[in-house]
Amino acid sequence: MIKAEAPSADSASPPASLILASKSAIRGDMLRAAGLAVTALPAAIDERGLERQWVSRGLSPNAVAEALAQEKALDVSRQHPGAVAIGADQTMALGAQRFTKVATLAEARIKLAILRGRQHELHSAFALARDGVVLASGVASAHLTMRDFSDAFLDDYLAQAGEAILASVGCYQLEGLGVTLFETIEGDYFTILGLPLLALLKALREQGLVAS
Repeated sequence: MIKAEAPSADSASPPASLILASKSAIRGDMLRAAGLAVTALPAAIDERGLERQWVSRGLSPNAVAEALAQEKALDVSRQHPGAVAIGADQTMALGAQRFTKVATLAEARIKLAILRGRQHELHSAFALARDGVVLASGVASAHLTMRDFSDAFLDDYLAQAGEAILASVGCYQLEGLGVTLFETIEGDYFTILGLPLLALLKALREQGLVAS
């Protein structure tokens, strides 16, 4: 669901510069492919620390993703007055079990072995902020079911995909070899890649930040 404030009275003024508060190359590529001129300046927040706090308070994975997106956007917007910061985050869950990124291929193998033959969820969120105020935010979810693949297939996948998969919380990249892991996918492609792009573009239009 998208949450947004109404544009201010000066929304007819020249568009504010857009800053992507993320170091994700995929998110940057998606925004530029959609015609947005964005500069990437990652936020400096303690993501895992904040996530632990919110999880301990009982926040759901989708609520955590949206809260992290907001914190990223707020952090960057405070550092760059007048600019609009785009925050984004993605969380992953298998029932009550939550996952974060792993550091090694050995850890990736363990994670993928847990996920195979089962359905997990990805929750991707965005937030827009300017001058320390959230203008809009939203979250979208996708449900993905992995095949019950063999150990031999898993080892071959890891050897071919290499350490690039460590950049993904799920240890897969659907735009590449990762698609071979799956049986069914329910959800928006952009959401799976880590950004609910259609919802974000709608929010940008509603805020008068892009042509409508």
